[in-house]
Amino acid sequence: MKEANTRTGPLRGLKVIELAGIGPGPMAAMLLADMGATVLRIERPEAVDLGVKRPLKYNLLARSRKAIALDLKDPAAVELVLELLDGADALIEGFRPGVTERLGLGPDTCLARNPKLVYGRMTGWGQTGPLASAAGHDINYIALSGALGAIGRKDQPPSVPLALLGDFGGGATFMAMGILAAIIEARAGGEGQVVDAAIVDGAINLATAFYGLHAAGLWRPERGSNILDSGAPFYDVYECKDGRYLSIGPIEKRFYDELVARLGLDPAELGDQDDPADWPKAKAAFARAFKSRTLADWRAELEGTDVCFAPVLSFDEAPQHPHLQTRASFVDVDGVVQPSPAPRFSRTPAAAPTPPEAGSPATAAQALAGWLDASAIARWRDRGVFGK
Repeated sequence: MKEANTRTGPLRGLKVIELAGIGPGPMAAMLLADMGATVLRIERPEAVDLGVKRPLKYNLLARSRKAIALDLKDPAAVELVLELLDGADALIEGFRPGVTERLGLGPDTCLARNPKLVYGRMTGWGQTGPLASAAGHDINYIALSGALGAIGRKDQPPSVPLALLGDFGGGATFMAMGILAAIIEARAGGEGQVVDAAIVDGAINLATAFYGLHAAGLWRPERGSNILDSGAPFYDVYECKDGRYLSIGPIEKRFYDELVARLGLDPAELGDQDDPADWPKAKAAFARAFKSRTLADWRAELEGTDVCFAPVLSFDEAPQHPHLQTRASFVDVDGVVQPSPAPRFSRTPAAAPTPPEAGSPATAAQALAGWLDASAIARWRDRGVFGK
């Protein structure tokens, strides 16, 4: 007997095999699992985790799914994965191009086994092109996309952001979206297919609006010279009296006017909000005003108003903010405070995340329940694929 599906959320009933990797592939799998999909994570015998040694419960990208450890260089382990794919809707892999083909788990083999399967391939450079087989990381992909060159302050080198724009924005989210789109098409009468999710492609797509501004001649190539890149005085961060920082973004005139009034500044002395030639003097005036009071003072004055304000918080502080607490934007799982699943669903809410699980021989049968019946699990155990 197969174990009943206990997942909740709008993707309940969806089944995904994840060939474990690092970064964007695991996050794509996490997003699907958070929304209710049953995801089985196929770990390597020695799991890799961004080169960081830490207790498993802190590897949050591995949450909300079962795991088994398999040596995919073992033909019997490959046979087991192929059998699991008989009941899967999708597979996620994040190896370099050609690796799964050499393992015997390439898309041609897997789609021949299950014609409705959606085969998700997560790479930095994509499956084709001169760089397809080259190593790389988030910083390289966003550099090639044009995005990194646009991030930074005036007369300064490009600023290296957290690995959000490439790996997780351009990679994981586009992979998850692509898999769901392909599953919808397959269930509507189509067949399975390969989803080639390249981080560089996703990062370029995230920059679509800015490429439009650039094409229209409305985006200056110099960093820190535009409305949304710290060039404008009304879209920036400022230091307070206590050394803390706040953010403001009142682009619209009515919001800008309210900020100016609350700061007690003379609009005539600031110049034209829309004239870049007046931005330096307005920025200097804003900086002096914000530096005159502490962050707590400014929160009392500006938070919740229409001046488009928020304090710059740390990872420790963000979960304590009243707005995020009211929305339960963070959840404590096994003593680890972490982001709650997003987005929210009114009728089919996602369950709270469960802690990451190790792919040990002792838990293999439990991990495979719902995928294989007891006799099949016993057969694979007898063959020594995942331990005795």
